[in-house]
Amino acid sequence: MSPNLRFVTPANALKEEYKGRTNYWLCRPGVTEAKALQVCEATLPAGEGHNFHTHPELEEMIYVLKGEVEQWVEEECRILKAGESAHIPAGLVHATFNSSQADATILAILSPGDSQGPFMVDVSDQEPWKSLRGSR
Repeated sequence: MSPNLRFVTPANALKEEYKGRTNYWLCRPGVTEAKALQVCEATLPAGEGHNFHTHPELEEMIYVLKGEVEQWVEEECRILKAGESAHIPAGLVHATFNSSQADATILAILSPGDSQGPFMVDVSDQEPWKSLRGSR
C-alpha cells in the first residue's frame, strides 16, 4: 500500500473481514499520509454489533450511512438512523448494535491516527456493560 495515497477506492482501501462483511479502512497511517485521522466504512449485519469497548487514546464519531443502529455512549442509548451521528470522547465506553433485520453501514471516524496505546479495550464482560442491554 502506497503511504502517499490520496485517493482511496474500495479496491485499494485496507480491507478487514468482520462477520461475513468487509470493512474498508479508507484513511489511516499506512493507507494514506494521515497522522491525525482514521476512517473506516463498516457494515454491521442484522443482529450483530460491536460490543462495549473503549478507545483509551482515540475520540470517535460514528456516522450512520445506511440503516439504523442502537448506539450506546456510556449508559445512554439512542437509535441512530442514516444521516445521524454520535461523538465518543477518548476513553468513554461505547457500543454499536444493529438490532434491525437489514444490514447497517456506518462510518467510524477516529483521531488521532497515530496513537501509541492499545487501539481498543473490550469491557463487555464487566458490569454494568455485560447486563446493560438487558435492562432496556
